[in-house]
Amino acid sequence: MKKASILLIFIGPALLVYAVFVLYPIFSTFYYSLFDWSGIDSGVTFTGLSNYISVLSDQVFWSSLKNNLLLVVASLLTQLPLGLFLALLLFAPIRGLRLFRTVYFLPLLMSSVAVGILWIYIYDPNQGILNRTLEAIGLSFLKNSWLGSEETAFWAVVATVCWQFTPFYMILFRAALVGIPEEIYESASIDGANAWSKFRHITLPLLLPTIITSSILSIIGSLKYFDLIFVMTGGGPNNSTELMATYMYKQAFSYFNMGYASTISFAMFLIAFLVTVIIYSLGYFGRKGNETV
Repeated sequence: MKKASILLIFIGPALLVYAVFVLYPIFSTFYYSLFDWSGIDSGVTFTGLSNYISVLSDQVFWSSLKNNLLLVVASLLTQLPLGLFLALLLFAPIRGLRLFRTVYFLPLLMSSVAVGILWIYIYDPNQGILNRTLEAIGLSFLKNSWLGSEETAFWAVVATVCWQFTPFYMILFRAALVGIPEEIYESASIDGANAWSKFRHITLPLLLPTIITSSILSIIGSLKYFDLIFVMTGGGPNNSTELMATYMYKQAFSYFNMGYASTISFAMFLIAFLVTVIIYSLGYFGRKGNETV
């Protein structure tokens, strides 16, 4: 009993903060999603599940969900492999390793607003360095209004997102690589294993927990992403870069439709929760399978 009281004393404050800032907002968001409310006046009308029915027929919402899912796929296929590659590169015997560490990590140190403004200038159709570079190397036919075209705006922003957050996964993978005992690689070398065999049969299996964690973080982050998109395009042109979070923001603070915005927010939570459970379950059974083998 005394031990439980001591544990509660130490864990209690963290649980209280978690309940106030995580659990309560989730339940209150669901509560407000059942009402028609502007967020300003006191007129609140209970509408039940009508907001959810409206979401199911909202083409902009489905378009934003599709963009979020594309961002998830692009992040998983770009940020994690590049992060692992850069982490492995930091173990290579090359000169100026500290300089490379700093250069690789710099994008993560910049605020999203600063990154967005920087890449707006890079993508500028007239004076941007990207179009200027294409012109200088004789590829003028590839010049484009990168953020002004529906065909290129989304992927231009995705490239910026991946550029900013790849260093985060580099740090996670580097920390995991440091924890792999060197003796395992030495034993593999004695048995005649080459570099690829070591990576495939030693590094990747031991990195599996970090890969699962990184995947979950990437998925959750991509499903609720907001700031860089809002700074660079605001969801345009013609909703081509709209995400669920930017659409929710517009419904709440541009159209003052707080009830509908709460519905979108709770839908984001449900989608992120379900996807996370699925990914974690697959990773759990994958680990169990490896242990059995």
